[in-house]
Amino acid sequence: MDKQVYITEEEHRKCKKVADAFAELYGIADIVMVAVGKYSFVMLKYYKPPHGFEDAMTFTDSVALFEDLWEEWLNTKLYLMAKGTPLLEKGYKGVFESLPEEKLVETYCEKS
Repeated sequence: MDKQVYITEEEHRKCKKVADAFAELYGIADIVMVAVGKYSFVMLKYYKPPHGFEDAMTFTDSVALFEDLWEEWLNTKLYLMAKGTPLLEKGYKGVFESLPEEKLVETYCEKS
């Protein structure tokens, strides 16, 4: 029987770097990243007891993982900025478009 590889060692290393770079996100959002050996990295989101996580996404590509985590990070930041204000009703796009230029620079430069 042939041994099947789901994620290359190189992509596993890259995915680990990406997952580690977003460690701050896991503390403020309901997200857990799990390395699943030769299979992939799994993003678990929205834990609801007693059933567990509502969403699970599998990644074998570090670029796709980065893009998803970046979007999660940005959406979380936008939500936290608008939380408790009427701005939240506009959704993420509305919150983003309502930010003054200096806040946009501050938000984007914080991670890059």
